[in-house]
Parts: sequence; structure tokens; C-alpha cells
Amino acid sequence: MTASLKRDGGPSALRHLLRDETGVAAVLVLLVLAVGIAYPDFMDRSNLTSTAHNASYVGLMAAGMVFALAMREVDLSVGGVYALGMTVGAVCVRDGWSPWAAAVAVLAMSAALGAGNAVIATYLGLPTFITTLATAMLFRGIALALAEGKQISGMPQDHAFFRVVGGDIGGLPTAVWVLIAATAGLTVLLTRTRFGAQVRAVGSNPDAAHFTGLPIVRTRIKAMALSASMAGLAAVLALAFFISGDPTIGQGYELSAIAAAIIGGTPLAGGRGSVPGAVIGALILATVASALVFFSVPINWTTFATGAVILAAVAADSALRRLRERPN
Repeated sequence: MTASLKRDGGPSALRHLLRDETGVAAVLVLLVLAVGIAYPDFMDRSNLTSTAHNASYVGLMAAGMVFALAMREVDLSVGGVYALGMTVGAVCVRDGWSPWAAAVAVLAMSAALGAGNAVIATYLGLPTFITTLATAMLFRGIALALAEGKQISGMPQDHAFFRVVGGDIGGLPTAVWVLIAATAGLTVLLTRTRFGAQVRAVGSNPDAAHFTGLPIVRTRIKAMALSASMAGLAAVLALAFFISGDPTIGQGYELSAIAAAIIGGTPLAGGRGSVPGAVIGALILATVASALVFFSVPINWTTFATGAVILAAVAADSALRRLRERPN
């Protein structure tokens, strides 16, 4: 390491050591410290745990969204899949299904919906942006119809599913543990597997991927199915925690997931992505929402403040990327 520093020089070594997630992680740490200095109660374990829990749902969607964005696709249906998954799960449990069986059904349905998005977009020649915009409304409409526009309750609260999946393990909500495990697994999938390499290759240069014989359609279907599956997983966790199904839940989650992924270093241009960065981006958004409560910011300014923080995070991360990629 010493020889490398002497050979390359300090600035060059610094650029070499910077990673894709450095900028966004620094923003998260500084944001938490800044709010904690102003309001020490913000640093309480209970508040930080609650913030992480709130981020877990969008975080899972953002982690899945990385695969779609890395292929130059956009999945606007994840909010609708989330609402429909939660509603279908609640209806199944209310009608006598085992909650575990209902959870499996929701995950299978979510994967099928995501694959269906890709099939429709491919064979009708439509951009996934348009396809998933339409199916998002379709899925949410089905959820409203199934629930008759009302929240579905009457779940067996004492069932092990709700106590374990909707509870805590080792002082952290189960949803946070699932987010950590999903982040690790999806990072390996994107960076260390043939599927991940195909996703990045297609997003980097679709024409070259076509001429080299990569299975573009199959890869697109798998990526979109994975994106929707993460929304379905978030729906299962939400059902277990809230012990009810709400067809109106998840409004705007798809945009938050996209924003989190972009904040974390996954460009709309495709070709690369960062699952840990996307999750950190979701944590930033959740931290901002929590901080606004402490600062007594009127709810009318919440969206403005969140947008400002997104711009600041993206700008900081972009500056670090330029520093790292600057020629010696």
C-alpha cells in the first residue's frame, strides 16, 4: 500500500480508494449527525430503529429496481404490486388461508406480475415506462376492487407469522433483517453471477449484447420479475407488521424507490448499479422524513425538503465520482 501511494501520489490513491457508495453513505452519516446535534432525541435507539424499519419497504423495492434500471428499464408498477400483494395476502388470510401460504402466494403472484410486465413490453414493442405505468394503475385498481375500497382487518394476531415476521429479532424489526439479507444476496447476484453480468451488459450496450447473442428478452423478464418480487416481499412484511391490508398504501413508493436507486449510484443510462447504494438512498429518504418531524416542518413543505435532500445527495455523490474517475 505504501509503495502504491508513493507511486500514484496522494490524490490518485484517494480516487482509487473511493467506492461507488462512499458519497451517498457520507451524506447519510452527516445527515444523521446534523439532526442528532440539533435534536439529541433523534439519536435514540428507538427512533433510529423506527427510521430503519420505515425505510425497509422502499429499500427492498429500490434494491430490486437496481436490476431494472441497470438494464435501462423503469418499473413504475412496484407501488401497485405492493398494494395488491398486501391486499391479496390479507384477503387470503381473512378467508382462512395460513398466513405462511398467503405469503408464498403473494411472492409468486408478484414475480408473475413482473414477468408479465416484461412480456407485454417486449412483444407489444412498448417501453417498460409506459407498460408499468399502465399496470401500476391496473394493479392498484384490482386491489381497491378486492378490498371494496376499505382496509381489510380481522387477521389472527396471535399467529406465529405475525409475531415473527411482523415482530423483532435481536432488538431489530424482522423487516430490517430481511432488508440486510436481501441487500447482501442481491449484491452478489448483480456483481458475481452470470445473470448480473448479463443485466449490466444489456444495459451498457443493448446492440452489442444482441450481436453477441445474449438472451436479452429472457434477461429482461428475469430482471422485471425480480423487481416486482422485491415489492411483493415488502408487501408480505407490511402485512405481517400492520396485521391488515390497505389497498391505498404505497402511493408514490415507486418514485421513492427510483429516487433511492439513483441517489445510491444507479444511473438511468444503465450498465451498472449498486444495491447497497440504493438501500442507503432509501435510508436517506426515511431519515429526512423522520428529521422533518423533529424540526416541526409543516407537512406542505415535506415534499420540497425531501426533493432538496435528493438533489444534495446526488450532487455530492456525483462530485465524488468525478474525483475518482478524473485522469491522473
